[in-house]
Amino acid sequence: MSVNADRRSAPPTDPERGPAAFARPEDILSALALPTRGTTYSLSVPRFTGMPLFGSHPPFQVSMSRTPSGLRAEGRQPWGPRNDVNLGYMAELVSATSHCGAHVDALAHMTIGEDDHWYGGGKASEHLGDGGPRHGDASKLPPFITRGVMLDVPAYRGVEALPKSDPVTDDELRAIAQHQNTEVRPGDVLLIRTGYLGKWPDPEGLARHATAGPDISAARWLLDRGVVAAGSDTETFEVQPAPDPGEPANPQPVHTLLLIENAIYLFESIYLEELARDGVHEFLFVALPIKIEGATGSMLDPVAIV
Repeated sequence: MSVNADRRSAPPTDPERGPAAFARPEDILSALALPTRGTTYSLSVPRFTGMPLFGSHPPFQVSMSRTPSGLRAEGRQPWGPRNDVNLGYMAELVSATSHCGAHVDALAHMTIGEDDHWYGGGKASEHLGDGGPRHGDASKLPPFITRGVMLDVPAYRGVEALPKSDPVTDDELRAIAQHQNTEVRPGDVLLIRTGYLGKWPDPEGLARHATAGPDISAARWLLDRGVVAAGSDTETFEVQPAPDPGEPANPQPVHTLLLIENAIYLFESIYLEELARDGVHEFLFVALPIKIEGATGSMLDPVAIV
């Protein structure tokens, strides 16, 4: 059966969920059977106050909301007046965009057109409230428990990391898959390594390798392979600036094709250095988004298990 035929036989999506939400039980069980060593790889770097972020995203910040000394100074008695052992606690306030560190874009993340519409008929005039989008938001994100594959572009090229704004094409992804003997199958989550996070968190090192990634030809190849999600170790997934923005110009044609038009979820800032070090290209991929109504994505701590 051809890849395209397999895609046609897949369950349909709905207006608020991509094909990843319709994984067949037999495919989940097949993915769970992939690990043979019991080794787990974390695919996330720690988040911290002032961490590097893409573009104009609001900053990540952790501040203390409650401390033992603050409770005493304010005369707080959360457990009542009896506290002979001086029991206290600490609680923090985290202020951040959902698009910081390892994360997945909800379908209600990118908009296009004069009506600011997104996948499944969502549009700003009808579905965007003061509490965020109400159509295709992060509360609709599915769990990802599936086969993951990683295509290692720097290893194929024999470099540590791709240069700044360097495109990865369909021909190169096809060649890497053949070189690695890695088959890309319908239902996969496909991760593309550029080496960017190998420089984390050095701002100057990151700047020398920022915004490399797949171009529009690579996006079409991913779509033809039938993947339900794709990701990279960069903050933008796709190469920036776009080598072929088209006419009229679209600064992010890859996001448009995959996320807005086809509900293929996008993972960004996925840490792939340890997988690359150990030559791991196929694994059980597990990512469980946080369901927040009105959010446009979800922070993650995804894992690969082999």
